[in-house]
Amino acid sequence: MLDNDIAEYVGLGEGSSHNLQKYQKVSVIPLVFLIFYEVSGGPFGVEDSVQAAGPLLALLGFLVFAIIWSVPEALITAEMGTMFPENGGYVVWVSSALGPYWGFQQGWVKWLSGVIDNALYPVLFLDYLKSAIPALESGLPRTIAVLVLTAILTYMNYRGLTIVGWAAILLGVFSLLPFIFMGFIAIPKLNPSRWFLVNLDSVNWTLYLNTLFWNLNYWDSISTLSGEVENPGTTLPKALFYALILVVVGYIFPLLIGTGAVPVDRELWSDGYFADIAKMLGGVWLRSWVLAASALSNMGMFVAEMSSDSFQLLGMAERGMLPSIFAKRSRHGTPLVGILFSASGVILLSWLSFQEIVAAENYLYCFGMIMEFIAFVKLRMKHPAASRPFKIPVGTAGAILICIPPTLLIFVVLALASPKVMAISISAVIIGLVLQPCVEYTKKKGWFNFSMNSDLPDIHAPDHQCNEPWIS
Repeated sequence: MLDNDIAEYVGLGEGSSHNLQKYQKVSVIPLVFLIFYEVSGGPFGVEDSVQAAGPLLALLGFLVFAIIWSVPEALITAEMGTMFPENGGYVVWVSSALGPYWGFQQGWVKWLSGVIDNALYPVLFLDYLKSAIPALESGLPRTIAVLVLTAILTYMNYRGLTIVGWAAILLGVFSLLPFIFMGFIAIPKLNPSRWFLVNLDSVNWTLYLNTLFWNLNYWDSISTLSGEVENPGTTLPKALFYALILVVVGYIFPLLIGTGAVPVDRELWSDGYFADIAKMLGGVWLRSWVLAASALSNMGMFVAEMSSDSFQLLGMAERGMLPSIFAKRSRHGTPLVGILFSASGVILLSWLSFQEIVAAENYLYCFGMIMEFIAFVKLRMKHPAASRPFKIPVGTAGAILICIPPTLLIFVVLALASPKVMAISISAVIIGLVLQPCVEYTKKKGWFNFSMNSDLPDIHAPDHQCNEPWIS
């Protein structure tokens, strides 16, 4: 719990990152779309919220959840990400506040959660295409499609983060355009009374909350790419703000169209239903466009999530938490071993169903978020004068209050998990508790090479003293 060890580090501030000048940095616009795809990727996957609770609660849910969850998480990510502008993100936050053991636990549960989350996108991709290509619904064709898709998108990640960022812009625009066309076509058919349909007696609260939570979380994932961002002290907060607007509008607008222009049959609202609505409103051509947009959106979400997961492993290796092989970069500046590790996890988990994947990754994600909130508050209390290029304009009491609503939401999500999901997730957490001492044992025995990046300050040195430049 060596709180005084962050002194030198947090003075890095404005856009400083370690020895990566030879690699092109990510600017604000690509970063907006990387965040957009880390969190959302468009309305594909929100359909279950209508099936679970009806139009009114679905619409209200995305507004209320954005306020009590997305806004606090994005603000904390902006402050902590600019305070610690290096790859590793939330792992470094927790390490500096709670020590290296808990930093490793944070890295384990968040990486595993991210890989589970990434296993969703091949599933969603095929769920949308199976209506046009029934052979992809199951069996060998579906398995081959998952493997081929994973291989292609993994190669995109290998080629470089800049390529991923600009590809995310093109994919994002293409994915959102059909819903703008649907909006214009739907105007004569809109019936606002459908937006207010609600039946509290038939709400599936577990499915409802898991769907909302999954579609509005992962704002902190972009922090693991902070070392790749151009001038992170200003770029990261701006990108998070613009992405928040884009994500919320990207959910609410299609839901208004889909529930207002077509008679609501809740049983039909499941993965891929927006393509059917497009056909009802505009014909086969619009349905084909939505299917293509869904496919490309899932590609965008996959590459963004894999970038975050793999650079997190790189950041942990640069901190000596993982073998140094994870810190090695390809000639494109990408963490090759981290990418391969993350891709393997995706393939292993892709056999799970959509709802099982969402529930499992939500449960693990909650553990990581609790540690992030504790780290945020503890650093505010212990080091209020630390240099923070972006700082939420509240004091210590305000910092605590910001964390209360999302923390309560976390406990609700945890309580609603099924026994199967709970057992699997807790088992995964226990593995992490045992894994860290095992990693440390291999380090002592010299079985693997571990090293600390010399360009990074030592946030765990017991004799580290506060330097004057750190005090604002």
